[in-house]
Amino acid sequence: MTTTQTAQEKPVELPLNLEPEPKPVPGCACCDNVAESRDRARANGDASGVSDCNVRMRRHLGADHA
Repeated sequence: MTTTQTAQEKPVELPLNLEPEPKPVPGCACCDNVAESRDRARANGDASGVSDCNVRMRRHLGADHA
């Protein structure tokens, strides 16, 4: 009798990214806009929207505040 393995031997472990959220620069209208959008997304349970806003904030910080 032969046996067939139908599952992996060990589960795949994915890294957990615990990088803090980017913070808006005080007095910057663009930063404030993105931060408000992120807060709304979080309040609505939209984790994808929160992530999108974090990406927008990091790009803006890198381009305009670096």
